[in-house]
Amino acid sequence: MPLERTFYFYEENAETYANRARSLPKQQLDAFLAGLAPGAAILELGCGGGQDSAYMLAHGFDVTSTDGSAELARKAEVLIGRPIRVMLFQELDADSAFDGVWAQASLLHVPRPELPAVFARIRRALRTGGIIHATFKAGDAEGHDGFGRYYNYPSAEWLSELLTKVGWRNITISESDRGGYDGKPTRWLVVGAQR
Repeated sequence: MPLERTFYFYEENAETYANRARSLPKQQLDAFLAGLAPGAAILELGCGGGQDSAYMLAHGFDVTSTDGSAELARKAEVLIGRPIRVMLFQELDADSAFDGVWAQASLLHVPRPELPAVFARIRRALRTGGIIHATFKAGDAEGHDGFGRYYNYPSAEWLSELLTKVGWRNITISESDRGGYDGKPTRWLVVGAQR
């Protein structure tokens, strides 16, 4: 199973990962929040150490935080002082419950064959007109990084086609170069779309 080593990495390295020196993606967060009404309901998929959730909560939004790693969820709970739901993306079963979904560097671990169904679940979880923000490491084929973590490594064209097929609209995908946890230069895809 491609995700076993990925889960193991986050469970075993939760303390280090949650407390790493990480710059908030403030520009992306602010742009995402600007597209929502004050106090809007946001679902964060893959909250990691909880820093992004903390930022959104501090700005008055109603944030539901989730992560697939029970250990990371515990670390995030300490930071934000609220419970984190431990769940896989494939377990999302909400219906028209959120105005926005924040998925910063998390959906990139979903196996390619499962991405259409996961995006359909996310779309269903959003209210009509709701928005998603997601980031992916760009590439042409799925694979693993030096830590053994699985990545789906999509191209912008591949992602755009997938999102269109499952009914998303107003799709935007921009690209930027910056690093990741592994310290290697990375081409990132920044995805925005609307239900």
